[in-house]
Amino acid sequence: MSTNAATRRLRRRLLPLHAGVALQGFMLWLPIEKLFMSEIGFDAAAVGLMAAAYAAIVPLIEVPSGILADRWSRRGVLVVASVALAVCALVGGLSHGVAAYIAAALVLGVYFAMYSGTVDAMVYDTVVEETGDGADFERRIGRVRFIESVSLVVSSLAGGWVASLLSTRVTYFLTIPFALLSIVAYLRFREPRLHRAEEFVPLRRQVAMTFDALTRRRRLLPVIALAVLAGVLLQTVFEFGPLWLVAVTAPAVLFGPYWVALMSTLGIGGLLAARIDFGRPRTLLGIGGLTTLAAVALTSTRASC
Repeated sequence: MSTNAATRRLRRRLLPLHAGVALQGFMLWLPIEKLFMSEIGFDAAAVGLMAAAYAAIVPLIEVPSGILADRWSRRGVLVVASVALAVCALVGGLSHGVAAYIAAALVLGVYFAMYSGTVDAMVYDTVVEETGDGADFERRIGRVRFIESVSLVVSSLAGGWVASLLSTRVTYFLTIPFALLSIVAYLRFREPRLHRAEEFVPLRRQVAMTFDALTRRRRLLPVIALAVLAGVLLQTVFEFGPLWLVAVTAPAVLFGPYWVALMSTLGIGGLLAARIDFGRPRTLLGIGGLTTLAAVALTSTRASC
């Protein structure tokens, strides 16, 4: 089979996955979440408690979800993630106090744990099945991140607009159909079977091998440390950044553009990651310098735009 034919087959095969990611990323409540939380009684300390609650549940479920994906179905795990997202939106929309909303946040943690890494593994295995190697993986996963970002950007604008016209609570309920439609898209995706071709490994041995890889292989330690640091930084920006808008009593419609600015960086980063050579010290220094300057600017400014 020619390279062009393999590329066309790969593109067609990934279409349902792209659709599922786009639908799953259409969260109308996301840009106005902190505004809604302030309406039902949250203060800064309660926001921190909520963020800690779902941040704690993600690592507890992440490894078991990966094992479940390998032994059962990666597509099935994404379906579970969509169900968790729909339940999170429903419980969040029905919340009238801090405790109920924290319960919604815990379900959101289940969604993140189920979703994280699963799409990447599916894209990689699909690329290998269709092309014979993983050379095109970075470009394909970058496209997935771009689609995800576009969906988040569009839903952010729409969510701020809906909240300004109707109410912040309505955005939660309107998100549920999109989460459920993503299940339909994922079920239409033909799951790769490369991970099933290997010799069957008993569950106890697989768990032991997984934890051995995480704790004893020194080459993975810098990667794990970087992932943890990046996660902390992202969560800080995403969870506490919008509180500035709450503090200055910004109208709901402005929360959309603010979240658009954040979400667009995910898509841009996904596209650039496959095109930037991170092995060059000059590149790393440049990116590190820009990141440091951005952090200093955010922590030193005292004015809102």
